[in-house]
Amino acid sequence: MDIIKELLSELESEMAISRKMLALVPEDRFDWAPHPKSMTLKRLATHLAEIPAWFTLAVDQDVLDFNEGSYQPTPIKSNADLLALLEKSYHTGKSALERLPEALLDKPWIMRGGEAVYLDTTKYGMIRHAFSQTIHHRAQLGVFLRLLDIPIPGSYGPSADEMG
Repeated sequence: MDIIKELLSELESEMAISRKMLALVPEDRFDWAPHPKSMTLKRLATHLAEIPAWFTLAVDQDVLDFNEGSYQPTPIKSNADLLALLEKSYHTGKSALERLPEALLDKPWIMRGGEAVYLDTTKYGMIRHAFSQTIHHRAQLGVFLRLLDIPIPGSYGPSADEMG
């Protein structure tokens, strides 16, 4: 089995679903959140659009330390900006996967915040984590959209909106 080829195929499938969902995010509700502890719709959608680029973290680094660096979400002003960010992230992530030698998939990889270790895995595990994060946050986005009475598309089959 060609694992990289399989990961690239999965990336294509997941991006098609993410494109459909992100296309529905209403600009006039960017600042809305369903609960004070929830991200805003804009922040959640931006986060989802950035995740495909995480593959570069697995390919180019062995450790991600949140205490180093000063991450800021990509500024988004419109739905078009959001979709452009997804495409940029997708191409960045795809390029990283394409240049990853399969032999490095089992190399250790760690996500930490200083001394606190959040994820101790392999490069392959980090790639799987990024896919899981995509699915998780896309499902959150589906709930947000549902709460705003926006019909949602199916992800792995038809949604209740598509079934009538």
